[in-house]
Amino acid sequence: MTQPNVHRHDRRFGYAMIAPAVAIILFIGLFPLIWTLLVSVQNISMIDEDTSFQGLLNYQRLMSDTRFWEALGHTLMFTAVALPLELILGLALALLFLEELPGRPVFVALLVLPTVISPIVAGAAWRLLFDNRFGPINQVISWMAGEPVTILWLNDPNFVYAAILIAEVWQWTPFMFLLLFASLTNVDPSLSEAARIDGAGFWRTLWSIILPVIRPVIVIALLIRGLDLFRIFDVIWALTKGGPGTRTETISIYAYVQGFQQFETSYTAAMAFVIIVILTVLVMAALKRVEIAR
Repeated sequence: MTQPNVHRHDRRFGYAMIAPAVAIILFIGLFPLIWTLLVSVQNISMIDEDTSFQGLLNYQRLMSDTRFWEALGHTLMFTAVALPLELILGLALALLFLEELPGRPVFVALLVLPTVISPIVAGAAWRLLFDNRFGPINQVISWMAGEPVTILWLNDPNFVYAAILIAEVWQWTPFMFLLLFASLTNVDPSLSEAARIDGAGFWRTLWSIILPVIRPVIVIALLIRGLDLFRIFDVIWALTKGGPGTRTETISIYAYVQGFQQFETSYTAAMAFVIIVILTVLVMAALKRVEIAR
């Protein structure tokens, strides 16, 4: 057998070996997407099971659903505020622990504990902390103010967003810290040393030397957390269930209410498909940014 034929045979054999795994992955990934699309053009609900083709009826209803757009706005607001906070705080902690501090391994281990807690458990814990009668947060504020202070953290529209953001940032800032800390430890120290010799201060070194080196990691970290924030559910459900009213209702909570409480199956499928399209566009844009960063 000639050399080209041997390579061709080996290539075919390799394709044959990985074909079952690729087929399973495609089936797992594509089947739910295709099924969701099919259900979204039907009319399946709690009171009706019409599987005939309904065209874009559910999508037209979705476009005029003000509650959907409000939920999307809440989701984008939480993402736009929490994501930069987690990045800045995570980077600050990573720079702090980059120095050789006494007991650093212990502090790092304690710092990452919130990340390993289930979000629904974390939300329940923060609900107790924010309790207006027995929660320690109001008690500490009252002690500092010198008089009783009662803040309805989870019922007052002026404070509920802050309460959710505090819980979310508390839990996921350590995740940012871990990624950025790992990337900073791989930065060549000679680069910062050379910048200091040339007279560059801390901020100049950080902006011109360190951040450009770890930029791909920053983009990936923002992508991961951004996608996670876009589908935020657990913490808000444990804290407010989307309340008061629908002021903190996100896309995920609204989809859950429509699909599993109102049983609007086809309408929820249309909503899910629109969310998938939005996330796909965001991921493609982020990945393009990663390529540019390289």
